[in-house]
Amino acid sequence: MNESPVLPLDLFGHPLPRVRARPVLAEGAAMVEVMRALRAHPAVAWVERMNSGATKLGKRIVRFGFPGCPDVLGQLHDSRLLAVEVKGPRGRLRPEQKVVLARVADARGVSFVARSLCDVVAALGPLDGVRGQTRADRVPCVDVGVLTAPRCGA
Repeated sequence: MNESPVLPLDLFGHPLPRVRARPVLAEGAAMVEVMRALRAHPAVAWVERMNSGATKLGKRIVRFGFPGCPDVLGQLHDSRLLAVEVKGPRGRLRPEQKVVLARVADARGVSFVARSLCDVVAALGPLDGVRGQTRADRVPCVDVGVLTAPRCGA
């Protein structure tokens, strides 16, 4: 049997144009989107970007953070620790990152890998009630309308 695919229709019965799957974001763009979503999310009390790595100062090597340190650390309003590792399209967790995320989860915290807003919503729930104004102690979210759009369907 040859069945024609069902096309979505607008309010007037006209076929809607096909929408491509949401493009996968590069890690820098994903970080911006994930941080905006976390700062605007009603379940999140606070969240900060963690910069980790190493640099050479003279003859010394100075480390920042710790091996496997997540890209984002924070706390939920229910007092649980929040650890988020942000990855780009092809990014994979290193073994030490897997260990840290597992430790947070084992201690009843919330830990996950995020490549976009969709992963934040999947882990923490919808951004219900988010408006243009955020709490004064948070960085304002510029594109709140984008955050509430139903674009995470795939």
